[in-house]
Amino acid sequence: MPHRVLPAQATRQIEDERIIVTRWDFAPGAETGWHRHPHDYVVVPLVNGVMRLETSDGSHESAVQAGMSYRRSAGVEHNVINAGASDFAFVEIEIKSAGE
Repeated sequence: MPHRVLPAQATRQIEDERIIVTRWDFAPGAETGWHRHPHDYVVVPLVNGVMRLETSDGSHESAVQAGMSYRRSAGVEHNVINAGASDFAFVEIEIKSAGE
């Protein structure tokens, strides 16, 4: 029987000409699915948790802390999985343009 993917829940909060803000909620084992960001972005974890990041180079797990933001550049194809035993959530802010 094939592995059934439990999808993370994405809630688009804001999208305009400059930014996209999305809240991601993950049950244990839930994942975003493979995707690629067309824009640089910032992630703001809302709770402590353990994330597994899968890329074409392999995968690794990272402990993340609530409120400890990090940034990534556009272009890397990846899948994010909640590798912890508790629900996990973060807000993702994609930067479409620098504005004026």
